[in-house]
Amino acid sequence: MTYSTALDTHSIYIHWPFCPYRCHFCPFVALASHDDFMPRYHAALCKEIKEFASKVDRKLALKTIYMGGGTPSTYPDKLLLDMSGILKDVFIFNHDIEMTIEVNPGTVRVEQFAFWRSIGINRMSVGVQSLNDKALHTLGRMQSVKDVYFLLEHAQHEFDNISVDLILGLPGVTENEWKAYLQEVVTWPIKHVSMYFLQVHEKTPLYFRVKTNELSLPKDAAVVDLYYWSRDLFISHGFTQYEVSNFAKSGYESRHNTVYWEREPYKAFGLGACSFDGSLRFQNEKNLMKYLVGVEQGNDVTVFHEQLTEKQVRLEKIMLGLRRAKGVLLDTVMNGLDSDEIEQVTIRLQRLKNHKLIAQEEGYLILTTEGLIVENEIVTQLLS
Repeated sequence: MTYSTALDTHSIYIHWPFCPYRCHFCPFVALASHDDFMPRYHAALCKEIKEFASKVDRKLALKTIYMGGGTPSTYPDKLLLDMSGILKDVFIFNHDIEMTIEVNPGTVRVEQFAFWRSIGINRMSVGVQSLNDKALHTLGRMQSVKDVYFLLEHAQHEFDNISVDLILGLPGVTENEWKAYLQEVVTWPIKHVSMYFLQVHEKTPLYFRVKTNELSLPKDAAVVDLYYWSRDLFISHGFTQYEVSNFAKSGYESRHNTVYWEREPYKAFGLGACSFDGSLRFQNEKNLMKYLVGVEQGNDVTVFHEQLTEKQVRLEKIMLGLRRAKGVLLDTVMNGLDSDEIEQVTIRLQRLKNHKLIAQEEGYLILTTEGLIVENEIVTQLLS
């Protein structure tokens, strides 16, 4: 099975896996100390993109491009310029295309900002995570507060659309520190904030350090309270919460992430990259050498594909819908159920409403403020 070239795919993802170091909490396909492979990887990446475009009988008109990682801000300028030319040659760029690059503090030069703008990049997603240097260094992330200030000071002259990522619940960050950080963050020249709970992924260094009690995590209740406090602060400073973890000034919601949440097709390129064509999900080879050799020899580097069942589609629609401010249609929740199942779900919904975890407005089910934190449990109840 292959990604459908008959689709009007409007979004692509480009994976740049190289990093100057490996963060202890990172679960992504990322490579430290592999910079010598950058030119060869770039060539393979470009070949994969061109071969995909050659199989489509028309030029696809792109609305969003997202360069993620890894650390895309380490993409050498000369190679990135080459990539830009190839993208503009094989695709059509909509006049209002959103083109995002992920940037880590401490990995940028002043001249890069103007260069990125010159090739069409108009949105930056900055991995700030925390302003506590010691807490970050303990987790293997070797950036500093000075790096963050340097980046924002110079980037704001070229980019109107800047987003920052923050991680809530890092060990070593006190409640008062977090509140002080956020009161500073809301004064920055940014239009978007993604605030995530720290997740401990299996087989990461953080997982083993927590398991062996080398590191202790903050209590769940304290982190939840800070989430609500942070949410209120963002809203009071003109940010709208449009997804459980995402806040934006009006008109600056992430259009690329919305593609994921709406379950629209997107084609992804690069090491370990995941694509979705509306019914099938795909993942590329995650081993660097196997990926490089595969692309160079003209082979399909897809190592996993999955045809979603009706049950999986329903689960995704409910889960992704409830994460968003507009909610999920009640009809979507009830779709495909028999009369007995509809009755059971109706009873569970009423119980959730009674506990003020979910509300119903104009045919949509919407999480309440209290329900935001227990979204997974609510989905489980609706599907059980």
